[in-house]
Amino acid sequence: MEIIGNGVDIIKNSRIKKLIKNPKFISRIFSKNEINDSKKIKNKTNFFAKRFAAKEAFVKAIGIGLRKGINFNDIYIKNNKLGKPTISFNKNVKKILNKKFKSGRFNVYVSLSDEKQYSIAYVIINKL
Repeated sequence: MEIIGNGVDIIKNSRIKKLIKNPKFISRIFSKNEINDSKKIKNKTNFFAKRFAAKEAFVKAIGIGLRKGINFNDIYIKNNKLGKPTISFNKNVKKILNKKFKSGRFNVYVSLSDEKQYSIAYVIINKL
């Protein structure tokens, strides 16, 4: 397995705390699934901060940033039943990844962490 992309991002949670007061920010950045998932979470600031950092790390791992038609709300960060975070994305992002990496066969790994003041995410993309 060859690593074809990696990215990391850290964000100050107080920045997200201010931004999530604006419903337009939430709908522009987060998917409908993430918004629904947030309703079950007590600490919304850290919930959204980790996901924001993961999206930033993901577009850094791709190497094109938020260009070529990728929007943050096209990317969905979710947790499996055991709490492990995963990244999903829509068909448009998949098409961009296929073209960029010249393959439709890859895995995306994400790690999230937070403390009182900061949230961080690390993403690795590897070709199968």
